[in-house]
Amino acid sequence: MALATGNEGAGGPGFAARRLLRAARAGSLATSARCQPFASLVTPATAADGAVLLLLSDLAEHTRHLKADPRCAVLVAGITADANPQTTPRLTLTGTAEPAADPALRSRYLAIHPYASLYAGFGDFRLWRVRPTAGRLVEGFARASHLRETDLAPAPAAVAALLAVEDDIMTQWNRDHRGALARIAGEAGEWRIVAIDVDGCDLAFGDDVRRVAWPSPASSADAVRNELARLVETA
Repeated sequence: MALATGNEGAGGPGFAARRLLRAARAGSLATSARCQPFASLVTPATAADGAVLLLLSDLAEHTRHLKADPRCAVLVAGITADANPQTTPRLTLTGTAEPAADPALRSRYLAIHPYASLYAGFGDFRLWRVRPTAGRLVEGFARASHLRETDLAPAPAAVAALLAVEDDIMTQWNRDHRGALARIAGEAGEWRIVAIDVDGCDLAFGDDVRRVAWPSPASSADAVRNELARLVETA
């Protein structure tokens, strides 16, 4: 596996934070209005560069808050290791939010949350992008790391390299390796790759979307193809 250059190598807290974030299908958004904190449920996705994508209604209270003050926080959590909720891995990101009109980001969000296509076209819904500026990763009881923006961001060169080949890889595997993708998903079905990034990929079958994480950040098309082949062999 070719490693992406930068300070987010395998085993580092930045890579661990992104793995947790990219696998999250629900989280909490914290906003504020007139100095009063407010938290709400959101369904995040991530852009290739690790920014958080949110599909929000203009009618929602949290959206009105963001329009007045774009500073916010997003909390996502993983799976609890045992009966003690404090062992749950979780990540809190702080940053600023802004509307995102990029059709590619919208398509990426809907690939991760396909059910959202039922209301994504409503006039009051629009995509927002949260740019993380800092974070706090808790990987279990008494295991916490403070993260800077540079810790959270994947290597820009690797992001650009994979964006350039993402469609080609998805087209090839979705056309020629459907059985292999089902093996990776661990369940029979017409599974497809719907997104690829430096930290892993997402497989979808209907509304079921599953995250597949790489063991280390990928920096090239060959690294992604090699890892997919390895996953098939070990499935």
